[in-house]
Amino acid sequence: MARRTLPILKQLLHSSRGSSSDHLIARLGLSCLESKRTVTYMPRPGDGAPRAVTLVPGDGIGPLVTGAVEQVMEAMHAPVYFERYEVHGDMTKVPQEVIDSIRKNKVCLKGGLATPVGGGVSSLNVQLRKELDLYASLVNCFNLPGLPTRHENVDIVVIRENTEGEYSGLEHEVVPGVVESLKFCSERIAKYAFEYAYLNNRKKVTAVHKANIMKLADGLFLESCREVATKYPGIKYNEIIVDNCCMQLVSKPEQFDVMVTPNLYGNLVANTAAGIAGGTGVMPGGNVGADHAIFEQGASAGNVGNEKLVQQKKANPVALLLSSAMMLRHLQFPSFADRLETAVKRVISEEKYRTKDLGGGSTTQEVVDAVIANLD
Repeated sequence: MARRTLPILKQLLHSSRGSSSDHLIARLGLSCLESKRTVTYMPRPGDGAPRAVTLVPGDGIGPLVTGAVEQVMEAMHAPVYFERYEVHGDMTKVPQEVIDSIRKNKVCLKGGLATPVGGGVSSLNVQLRKELDLYASLVNCFNLPGLPTRHENVDIVVIRENTEGEYSGLEHEVVPGVVESLKFCSERIAKYAFEYAYLNNRKKVTAVHKANIMKLADGLFLESCREVATKYPGIKYNEIIVDNCCMQLVSKPEQFDVMVTPNLYGNLVANTAAGIAGGTGVMPGGNVGADHAIFEQGASAGNVGNEKLVQQKKANPVALLLSSAMMLRHLQFPSFADRLETAVKRVISEEKYRTKDLGGGSTTQEVVDAVIANLD
């Protein structure tokens, strides 16, 4: 192995003359990453049959980035096919045929849906999560080789409750000018966070709360986390107040591993962590329940983009491409997920094709073409 590796290292050193040492380290790191082989995945007979996935392009940049995923899936002959449905944020509710499709297929890939502010109009994102009981939202915020950020060694998984707390929508106007909102929580999000950490060899779970003020509601959340933590003695558990959490995130984010939060705090924490690790345009995520899963851009800020991005066709497809890799792994197609992730990371590392949010000027299609060219 050493004899084979030495010429490769020499070639990399020779080809990188005149470039920065950071760029060389990134290339070497990516080369090592690509050379790894996981333990052979042994599928059950019939597991290779193509799987149907419900596709909701959504609003704004949604059709652009979901189209990018379709192209890449076709290029690598992934064993999935899409059932497309048009859903938009200004609809009063999600069409029943879309719900039925997701129930049948159990998996959905979704672009961003615009959420009206105020006016009593319900968010379709929240409707989908409640209808399908997708109670756990997962956003993975991590450094990408070749993408410079203020902090290094960031690899945070934010797991937030998706259907309870403030997002349960239990609010009403008692008398004109007086609105009452109810907040509740169960222990299943704590169970999911510890189970995720256990199955993914994560070492620490941090509960984010505001129990110093909301002593009953967030106090119940902490009680649940503490009780579940006793069943996982190999995982370190700690707690942090949400305002201190935000300060610690922007000053020393590498201290966090898995974070479990109620839904409102988690939305803020996930977007903050995404911004620290490289931007919302590159962070994958998904929503999962006992029976169904929806994969979409991890951090919600900017998931619809602005009209100028749509007109110029320069939306960043990386976040949804990485989310689709999560989807492939969820469907038990790990080799396809690895190929897609490796191709995306290689394109980022090479620094040639990047959209405006990453400091470049590439179009969505140029990034997609680069990813396809780097598929093994």
